[in-house]
Amino acid sequence: MNIITRIPSGIPGLDDLIESGLPKNRSFLVSGATGAGKTIFSMQYLYQGAYLYGEPGIYVSLDERPNLIREDMLKFGWDVKRLEDEGKLILLDATVTRLGIDSGEKESYSGNIFDYKKLLLEIIRRAKAINAKRIVIDSIATLGVYFKKIDEMREAILEMIYVFSKLGLTTILISELDNDTKKYSKYGIEEYVADGVFILKYLDTGIQGINRTMLIRKMRGTKHSSEIHPMEIGEQGIKIKNIDDYNL
Repeated sequence: MNIITRIPSGIPGLDDLIESGLPKNRSFLVSGATGAGKTIFSMQYLYQGAYLYGEPGIYVSLDERPNLIREDMLKFGWDVKRLEDEGKLILLDATVTRLGIDSGEKESYSGNIFDYKKLLLEIIRRAKAINAKRIVIDSIATLGVYFKKIDEMREAILEMIYVFSKLGLTTILISELDNDTKKYSKYGIEEYVADGVFILKYLDTGIQGINRTMLIRKMRGTKHSSEIHPMEIGEQGIKIKNIDDYNL
């Protein structure tokens, strides 16, 4: 009998809902609308992985400039730059490649034309250099812009997941969706190729203290909560709560 090895997510309250942690070397989709907390969720997973658990990580940014991510994370006390300097984190900038502009970042994907294969090779090289164990791709929605057909994108995501697993990486893929949609990802294919799916929402609940929620839509090989859980963003980042914790 094979026992699934798990790693701590670094997000208080989450591991209790997924049999003590994320299955190692697998991939997980984090979907949500603007303001739902996707970047914080993913960076908390990476930062705490490196800081608390000795697991170096890579954040591949296709949307937001790394300097802004560093600034935003300081409000939670997360000194991302320090972990970068110590070789425990890499923020790989792939945001301005299509514009042909030098980002000024030490770790950046170069080239005037986006090439998925080249980006994948760049990630592999950096993962090996720091013996990375965790990775975040932000976002799959932006990556999809470079593929003409859904089948091509699906193949690329599957290849990426396979390569990352072989490298010993536990992966988070960020996707976007509207709060009022019934889909679980931007293109409707991401949730099928990932091993787990977390849906983050920003809602006007009318209940004080409950405006963000998290739903575990899928988790292969894991018994998980099927409830919608309040998600708080405080001074130390995200905490996943139970509705019973509130006096309603």
